[in-house]
Amino acid sequence: MTAVDDWEAALSDADQITPEIFDRIVATHGDRGRRAIEAVAEGRVKAYRDFTVVVGHAEEHVVEADACSCPDATYNLDGSDPEQLCWHAIAVRIARATDRVDDHDLYYADVEDLL
Repeated sequence: MTAVDDWEAALSDADQITPEIFDRIVATHGDRGRRAIEAVAEGRVKAYRDFTVVVGHAEEHVVEADACSCPDATYNLDGSDPEQLCWHAIAVRIARATDRVDDHDLYYADVEDLL
C-alpha cells in the first residue's frame, strides 16, 4: 500500500479532511497537497460525462486516471511513481473520497462551446 492509498483510504472512511489526514496528505505531497485541498474546499473539481476537470487560477486541467494535462505532470513528475501526482490529480482523489465533486451531466466540450 502506498502513502497515497493510505491517506485516500483514511479519507474515504472519515468522509472529511481531519487534521491527521491533512498532515498525511501534506507529508506525502507537500505544497501540491495543500493546493489540492484548497481546490476541493473551493469546489473546483468538476466531473463531466467525458472526464474530470480541475479549475486552476489561470486555466482548467483535464485529469483522467491520475494523468493530468498540466505542465507539472508532463515535465516534473515520474508517471511510473504512484506517489508523484500533480495537485490537480490529488484534488480529484480528495474530492472523490469525500463526495465533493461538482457533477455536470454534459460533455466538457459542450461547456467549452458555451464559453
